[in-house]
Amino acid sequence: MAGVVEDGVRVFKGLPFAAPPVGELRWRPPQPVVPWAGVRRADTFGPQCPQLPYPAGSPYTFDRAPTSEDCLYLNVWTTAGAHERQPVMVWVHGGAWTRGSASQTTGGALSYDGAALARKGVVVVTVNYRLGPFGFFAHPDLTAESPQRSSGNYAILDHIAALEWVRDNIAAFGGNPANVTVFGQSAGAWSVNATQATPLARGLFHRVIGESGAQLSGTQTLAAAEQNGADLATAVGADSLDALRAVPAERLLLVPAFRAWLNVDGWVLPDEVQTLFAQRRHSHVPVLVGSNANEWTTLADPATFPKTMEAYRRAIEMFFPGMAEHFDGVYPVTHEADIPGALQGLWRDTWFTLPMRTWARRATAGGQPAYLYQFTHVPPSPDASVWGAYHVSEVQYVFGNLNVPTFRYTDTDRALSETMSSYWVNFATHGDPNGAGLPRWTPYDREAEPYLDLGATVQPRHRLLKAQLDFLERAQQRASPASG
Repeated sequence: MAGVVEDGVRVFKGLPFAAPPVGELRWRPPQPVVPWAGVRRADTFGPQCPQLPYPAGSPYTFDRAPTSEDCLYLNVWTTAGAHERQPVMVWVHGGAWTRGSASQTTGGALSYDGAALARKGVVVVTVNYRLGPFGFFAHPDLTAESPQRSSGNYAILDHIAALEWVRDNIAAFGGNPANVTVFGQSAGAWSVNATQATPLARGLFHRVIGESGAQLSGTQTLAAAEQNGADLATAVGADSLDALRAVPAERLLLVPAFRAWLNVDGWVLPDEVQTLFAQRRHSHVPVLVGSNANEWTTLADPATFPKTMEAYRRAIEMFFPGMAEHFDGVYPVTHEADIPGALQGLWRDTWFTLPMRTWARRATAGGQPAYLYQFTHVPPSPDASVWGAYHVSEVQYVFGNLNVPTFRYTDTDRALSETMSSYWVNFATHGDPNGAGLPRWTPYDREAEPYLDLGATVQPRHRLLKAQLDFLERAQQRASPASG
């Protein structure tokens, strides 16, 4: 494969790690790459997987790019010679398992450009995977035709196929297949969490980094996923697998009721993700996990919040029956103007802060070190006063890509990016983020509950939002004892 050199970094774009999952291969586990003869040019990113664009006005809108079901490609950034064995960092993008790609751009700037990390001595790999109905569609007939009696979870199988490609090929790019870190954000972190849970990925990676996302509050059954798939088949008027595999991609994407989600299929996931972790049946590797201080500011529609105290109280009693008084103690509301902040805090902690603490606790219970963070720095966006440290805002600092065209970066931003990217690279290299010139990051433990505040000043702290997270944990255990 012939890549390109960009500012001293060798880049290989659009490398296939599986056969195109089209035609008869739609909704099958990824198959081996179709061989080719001679030198293959690797100077162009592969197409994005089929997806609908974000709604107009979304803060996560990125540049439109070609899409195709033939989308199982990855990209490599390296400064290593073929004789070297640098640590490998494999990135899984976010996007709610319905959008995004390994090569998305905003205003022409590549979101996940691995060059800055590669210059710090790692080989960076960014991967596509099947999204929406292509990555998560389950159906009774698919289950019946599967040797494993499984369907759905194809996106997770794509992650495994990419890691197998890394195991078999990364040495040619100067990477060490015995030192692989999988990292991802949002739905990418969901994927990393599931990859750590599945027995099919054991031995393919050696550390994990999860940014703002984990699947530790329940996994749907295969039967529920099959019903969701049967409803999609009915919606598109397909009465057989042959008919389903012939439905145009665009038509499948337009079925609004389909939910892209994992299921307990007995093969990829022999049990719920939370149960696999609680029973210590996951891959026991060091973890670095965390979330952002204002995750929900760009995810919530304030128009949906209750407008009166009476409506708010009814909502809280519905969410937390018999626990509303305790809720008020940790998310206080005394005036209607307080309602948006309380609900944004609730959903931030329910979806992000608590799952990341739980992930750290599960790692330490399994005998591995865990490092917990909260990203509190407010990026210099035009909407900084509203967004704060919003969902996904830390990614540009991790990658060293302070390149959003509308942001006005300062030396504080650049210094934080240098620090964070060094932590991430150190962790990928040694399983410990600490290094010369960096503030000390203490491993997590249940007693002191240390974490690192990644703000304009990077500093150690303790007991992140403890009252709120302990309350939510009690509420979850009351609703579902398996989540304890």
